[in-house]
Amino acid sequence: MKYSKNKINVIQEILDKTEQEVENMEPVNVLVAGKTGVGKSTLINHIFREKLADTGIGKPVTKHLRKITKPGIPVSLYDTRGLELEQSIQKQVKKEIFELIDQNKNTSEAIHVAYYCIQASSSRIEDIELDLISDVASKIPVILVLTQAIGKPAEEFRQYLDNMNLPVAAIQTVLAEPYEISEDFTLPAFGLKELVGKTLDLIPKDIKRAFTNAQQADIERKAKEARRWATRYVASSFGVGFIPIPFSDASVLVPMQITLLAHITAIFGISLDKSTIVTIVAAVGGTGSATYLGKTIVANAFKFIPGAGTVVGGLISGTTASIVTSALALSYIEVLSVISAKDKAGESIDLSLIENLMKKQFKKNLKLNRKELKEKDLEFEEDSDLNEALTEYNQEKQQKEPNIPFYKKVVPLLKKTVRIYKEKK
Repeated sequence: MKYSKNKINVIQEILDKTEQEVENMEPVNVLVAGKTGVGKSTLINHIFREKLADTGIGKPVTKHLRKITKPGIPVSLYDTRGLELEQSIQKQVKKEIFELIDQNKNTSEAIHVAYYCIQASSSRIEDIELDLISDVASKIPVILVLTQAIGKPAEEFRQYLDNMNLPVAAIQTVLAEPYEISEDFTLPAFGLKELVGKTLDLIPKDIKRAFTNAQQADIERKAKEARRWATRYVASSFGVGFIPIPFSDASVLVPMQITLLAHITAIFGISLDKSTIVTIVAAVGGTGSATYLGKTIVANAFKFIPGAGTVVGGLISGTTASIVTSALALSYIEVLSVISAKDKAGESIDLSLIENLMKKQFKKNLKLNRKELKEKDLEFEEDSDLNEALTEYNQEKQQKEPNIPFYKKVVPLLKKTVRIYKEKK
């Protein structure tokens, strides 16, 4: 499909603004410590985007510390080595950690939080680890992360550590990836959302956006943050003082909507290429120039906004512009949530289905009033709006794959239904 130069410029502007927003984020700096084999890499790969432990660039900063970064992800991870080695090496690692914290204090490289990882099944913590945790906690917030936390022993170990009254900010049990108990039962991953929430409670306010962008464990949190920002942006853009504009000048809305979409994309932090943005924008605004895009979005919107009447030759009020832009924002948030869920699961997306989903969500959201748009349930739980969007995408995808045996389509749905039923009991 060919697109006009103006349309490509609109798309490129969204991408450029998104990239600039991410570059302007001051990165969050996280120290990840613990013995080899406790699951640090698995934790990193599941809490942060793009399997950061595997795909990030690891550069030694000292003999026993390396810094892991990746372009486009506003986080720097400092990974420790050698904590299980002889005492002299442990002392050197400890010295290097303290120097890292002290030398970078009050700079952009300042360490904001530390994850100290212990394998929950070990049910033991050594004195040298207790000393390290206490000393680090005197300088920066420490979250004690109990990895591979399976069964009653893990919970008993957590309670044991709780009773020790360690000087840590929090203790969090985590199972970073599903664990197969038998052919019939797999223990689902847990604890990552809680770890994200506890981290955000501890880090500085001006770093929270970077962490929200970098993490992938809690997509709903991204969606809710994006909606909060979009609500404020729409209110400030189309509230008191907005002068109604003729339909012929609808293109003046486009720069505002470009800023809106770029900021939402930066909050989600997913790497969208040009073809994906073109697909999403084309779903609501066609494939013409910026002028055509503005008119098309508004004209399509007027078909579905209750009581809006006709737009041709009329004026676009602040209320109408607000509803249209709010619906555009929420639909985009819902679609990015689906894309994020698929990225997190390692699945590729079907652009034709994404286009259809954007059209449907935009049409649905235009029928809602401002209060209903603010109160939509942005969760992946049963009967929630994000789950509805994800289910719709999955169902259309299954319909496009007629060669898949019927039982392979039905069994996953039955398993999910049984799991939800058991959880409710």
